[in-house]
Amino acid sequence: MPARVCLCFSEHFSSEAVKSLQVEMIGFVFLLRLLVSIRPGAEALDNGLALTPTMGWLHWERFMCNIDCDKDPENCISERLYMQMADMMVKEGWREAGYEYVCIDDCWPSHQRDAQGRLQADPKRFPGGIKKLAEYIHSKGLKLGIYADVGKNTCAGYPGSLGHYETDAQTFADWNVDLLKFDGCFMDWTLLGEGYTNMSTALNQTGRSILYSCEWPLYEWPFKKPNYTAIRETCNHWRNYNDVDDSWSSIKSILDWTASHQDTIVPPAGPGGWNDPDMLVIGNFGLSHDQQESQMALWAIMAAPLLMSNDLRHICPRSKGLLQNRRIIEISQDPLGRQGFCTIKVDNFEVWERPLSHKRLAVAVLNRQETGGPRGLVIRAVPGWKICDPQCNVTQILPEYRELGVQSPKSKVVLSVNPSGTALVTLTPISSRFNMYELQKQETIL
Repeated sequence: MPARVCLCFSEHFSSEAVKSLQVEMIGFVFLLRLLVSIRPGAEALDNGLALTPTMGWLHWERFMCNIDCDKDPENCISERLYMQMADMMVKEGWREAGYEYVCIDDCWPSHQRDAQGRLQADPKRFPGGIKKLAEYIHSKGLKLGIYADVGKNTCAGYPGSLGHYETDAQTFADWNVDLLKFDGCFMDWTLLGEGYTNMSTALNQTGRSILYSCEWPLYEWPFKKPNYTAIRETCNHWRNYNDVDDSWSSIKSILDWTASHQDTIVPPAGPGGWNDPDMLVIGNFGLSHDQQESQMALWAIMAAPLLMSNDLRHICPRSKGLLQNRRIIEISQDPLGRQGFCTIKVDNFEVWERPLSHKRLAVAVLNRQETGGPRGLVIRAVPGWKICDPQCNVTQILPEYRELGVQSPKSKVVLSVNPSGTALVTLTPISSRFNMYELQKQETIL
């Protein structure tokens, strides 16, 4: 049943209930004011890349380390898989929607380096080699990503880059690779910072623009609080928490970890450097459509890289439409470059807010209850609703697009949200000098 917006108070949220919520919001409102006022606290990696969150496709969650091309030629990790995904990205509108990277994850190399000490692709599964694959990907107007590891071995046991940082960086540049995902397995945690920094330097010294995706904080958090100033200066985006899997429990755990650590991880994020909560699993098997909408909405609010891990050859139209929703992507790619954060948790609702350019605000209301039917939250309970004084224009994006019109501080709009679903809206403040004609003209320009 789709969620609805009602011009009335929900039975769950009377005016007295709204007043009581204000007390519980105090800490969150303080955080909101603090974070809205700050800019990233460190310089970004100076390679001119990832000025907005990266968008593309990555094989790992869906295809894992399937290397048996004799039994499963359609789905094994081979050059054929990436070429077919590139073909689909062009044919089915993914490239036009903004998805530009086709990324190889673990299990692509041979188990041995070549005579010159260089990594080499498995000759049976990648007979043309990585450089030839890059040429094919580039011919489609797309970019190629590859995977390596800061330690002795990759997580799946293939050769790591420890002791070979300069060699591997130059090899990737010679192959015309555009992105490196650099994992952190089989490495002394005390040497993580040195290893990630050395590879960052080596990549920049090649003279080729290679986006650098790190997992440095993910492997350091079990031992100490990572230095996000150094991480931002080293990497274009960075993983903080466990791998995502195709389940709602996994998505919830990522959101919970992010909310509980947002005072640490939100301030460093911005153009050139982003927190990476891991892949989008939309279009696979484990999430309901409401849950898929929640992942898409919250990843956009978090200014997260949008790296799909699914089978673009066999994706349902509804999931495809969600992933290509231009209004959600506009939030993700907003040029202001602020990461959003959780501003309130109450009665099994979470409100996440992201400041946008032109003084706008994106708001996601997540219903964490998983039983019963839709539940309502009065929109003026949102901490950021203060920007609607004297007025704002409200646009609902999820679960369905609709213009909710001009609202005042005392608006009675109630967002009704399905269990484990999310309502996503944008708020555009209107000063007393503006009329609706001027607002519409401004939106046309945007």
